[in-house]
Amino acid sequence: MSKTYFTEDHEWIRVEGETATVGITDYAQDQLGDLVFVELPEVGKSLSKGDTAVVVESVKAASDVYAPVDGEVTEVNEALVSDPSLVNSAPMGDGWLWKMKLSDESQLGNLMDEDAYKASIA
Repeated sequence: MSKTYFTEDHEWIRVEGETATVGITDYAQDQLGDLVFVELPEVGKSLSKGDTAVVVESVKAASDVYAPVDGEVTEVNEALVSDPSLVNSAPMGDGWLWKMKLSDESQLGNLMDEDAYKASIA
């Protein structure tokens, strides 16, 4: 069973067991506009909550995507190298950015659920 959390910086994190998949929300991709480049982290990189993990560049601007929790990058979405627009078309699906192994599951308690996130952007 998976559970999805959200950050104030418009990242989502879907947790399944010890693995978490991270991406940006539909709201974030809508604000950025069409993505033209995604700079992914290296597999094996350790991230601390708040670290810049990914840089996304759109026709409007470049933006940092932050690690929502501490962990180690276990996989990156290689499809985004050739097709960054996947983030625009399916930000919560095929447009995921990276997967990580959680270091401290208790940090998830500081994140929002979907209802709280929707209220924060309303």
